[in-house]
Amino acid sequence: LKLAEYYGVADKVFKYDTIPDDPPAEITKVTVEPVVLNLTHRNFMEIIFENRETAIQSYHLCGYAFFAVAVETGQWSPEKRKNYNLLDAVSRHTIQVFPKSWAAILLSFDNCGMWNIRSEVWDRHYLGQQLYVSVVSPNKSLRDEYNMPEGTLVCGVVESMPRPPPAYT
Repeated sequence: LKLAEYYGVADKVFKYDTIPDDPPAEITKVTVEPVVLNLTHRNFMEIIFENRETAIQSYHLCGYAFFAVAVETGQWSPEKRKNYNLLDAVSRHTIQVFPKSWAAILLSFDNCGMWNIRSEVWDRHYLGQQLYVSVVSPNKSLRDEYNMPEGTLVCGVVESMPRPPPAYT
């Protein structure tokens, strides 16, 4: 996915922001496609993981840390924010969501790149329960993101394309 962004052909591989902020009451159609959220560099974000099932769920943010601010039973609602631990929340990479419960995490995407949030339950991970977060540098600066390394292997739609010039200076 990051290669498609780097080569400027992301629109041939995926679409940004294809899922709503709030889950639908009933799922009537399932589309198999990469889910990529397009986020603004250094924006603050709240993510709620809700588990309506009877088995524990575990989610991992690959290469990034977040603050686990709440884990409670029941269904999440905006009023639950008053229970968040904003004083000494723990920095983590993985969070567990217990059956019939929810968990809230807070983070700021201050590192540019493509980040993966995925289920750590192996069968769900295998079936693709994951999404990606794309954070593009607004300044095109090496301070925020490195260029693609020279020896990077390419595949898919970019395999036969000429290598683009370095994106960041």
